[in-house]
Amino acid sequence: MSATFSSLLPGLWVPVVLFAALAQTARNAAQRSLTAEVGTLAATLVRFLFGLPFAAAWLIALYALPGGQPALAFSWAWAGWIALGAFFQVMATAALLLAMQERNFAVAVTLSKTEVLQVALFAGVLLHELPSALAGVAMVVATVGVLLLSLPPRRLRAAAVGATGDGGGSGRAALYGLACGACFAVSSVGFRGAALALGEAPPWLSGAWGVLLAQSLQSLGLGGWIVWRAPAGLAPLARAWRVSLLAGSMGAAASLAWFTAYAMQGAAQIRTLGMVEVVFSYLVSRRLGESFSTLERLGLALMLIGLVLVCLQGV
Repeated sequence: MSATFSSLLPGLWVPVVLFAALAQTARNAAQRSLTAEVGTLAATLVRFLFGLPFAAAWLIALYALPGGQPALAFSWAWAGWIALGAFFQVMATAALLLAMQERNFAVAVTLSKTEVLQVALFAGVLLHELPSALAGVAMVVATVGVLLLSLPPRRLRAAAVGATGDGGGSGRAALYGLACGACFAVSSVGFRGAALALGEAPPWLSGAWGVLLAQSLQSLGLGGWIVWRAPAGLAPLARAWRVSLLAGSMGAAASLAWFTAYAMQGAAQIRTLGMVEVVFSYLVSRRLGESFSTLERLGLALMLIGLVLVCLQGV
């Protein structure tokens, strides 16, 4: 993001990321319920195809505001960064949904959270954005916390290994988890690179145009592939339009917030704070009155410490 908006809106990226994480939690819940009904690829398409009208409506609303919006310096570099991020976001979503289909996907979820450290690596190589010492400590602490939080109870680990025999399910889940984390990391760097390519653009406008182009490419590419390869085509999505619309609207809201945040702050800091989604999902999944184990409480504490640290260094 430009120095102008950084000085005017210090710390605004924090509530934007928190909103993005909340919307993404709702989208994941809706999208996961679709996987068994429509298949992995179609469920992946939902967040893009059904989110596209909401992204377009948001952009139209921005230009309808009094005073209008400034002209943006679109370039092939901007479009290239968006295309890179869009492609790897599709791959990451598909890998995550495949992990959810495994009998033992706790390993996959855990390894996908290495995304934060991978974002720092890719951002350093591709964008030359190196995190500060405090941000680096925050990333490591939060990652350790989420690893502890993602570990299943001992009895469930034993049951999972027993159910998969030689642990083959765990191996596939681990592969999907690492692939998911790596693809989300490259995707985040691509979207951050697009925001930087627009220069002095307002973050909300940069985010809106980024989401519109990304979801258009994703809908055309993945939708065309499904129509070509799947006998039923897109018909299952039409039958499940209610849940698809919910997933799409929440996905559009999350994407608009993520893209806006990428125009305000570095990708590594954004994805570190975005790990608060794990806390949201974990608390939602817990039954009312169920106690936390010592390991879970430690994981939550480390997560919160890491998130507070990254917020402090970014304000």
